[in-house]
Amino acid sequence: MQSGKDKQPTRVERITDFIQNNRRALGVGALVVTLAVIGSVVALVVADAMRGRAIASVEALGDRYEDLRFYIFWGEEGEGEREIDELLGDLRSFARGRSGYAGGRAWSMIASIYGARGQWADAEDAWLASASAAPRSHLAPIAYFNAGAAAEEQGALLRAVEHYEESISNPAGFFAAHRARFSVGRIQEALGNYSAAIDAYREVIANWPHEQIWGNFARSRIIALETMQWRLAEPVVRPDPWALWDFDDFDFGDFDFDFDDWD
Repeated sequence: MQSGKDKQPTRVERITDFIQNNRRALGVGALVVTLAVIGSVVALVVADAMRGRAIASVEALGDRYEDLRFYIFWGEEGEGEREIDELLGDLRSFARGRSGYAGGRAWSMIASIYGARGQWADAEDAWLASASAAPRSHLAPIAYFNAGAAAEEQGALLRAVEHYEESISNPAGFFAAHRARFSVGRIQEALGNYSAAIDAYREVIANWPHEQIWGNFARSRIIALETMQWRLAEPVVRPDPWALWDFDDFDFGDFDFDFDDWD
């Protein structure tokens, strides 16, 4: 029989002893955890407040942009130019170093103004800045697509393909991915990469079957390119049918044809 002296403490007793012996340390640890949680909550609240103010600010800039939209895209030369320049400066000041939706939205407005002015290099840079500022938002694939269009305007076709590919593969998803893939095919066709172009057009048909208009465009280009490839292919060497005849051994008999009889 085991004596009380040799009896081993139970698990509950061991836990109780540990708490009693380390109550000061445990109290400090709990305090640290509590302070950390409070600090995290405060940080989140502050971040949310800052994001809210940033979104409000960029929407105010967006209102100014909408008021000037007609002058930006369709106004006569010099019309509304001072107001547009002021807006452009305010947008750049706001967007610089800012991330998230607010930054992406600001850069997209900057890019649109540059594009309307035909400043395609600046427009491309601004669209890429928009995608970089808000990489997980719906703005990113749109920005990459428009960067591709701006690169095309500069004749930088390979760079345009890279931007279009980014718009297609962006995890946010892109509602016009079929148009981006068609653009890839169109550029590959312009570069003379006909097999790559056909592959891109086939992807449009296979991956977006509900986009019938673009699917029909893709089919027409596939037919045209395959026809052209067939015409440009090496000619097929066929045997000469007259080679089957050995005229040296052919007996014409008394046949004598006089062309004078046709006069």
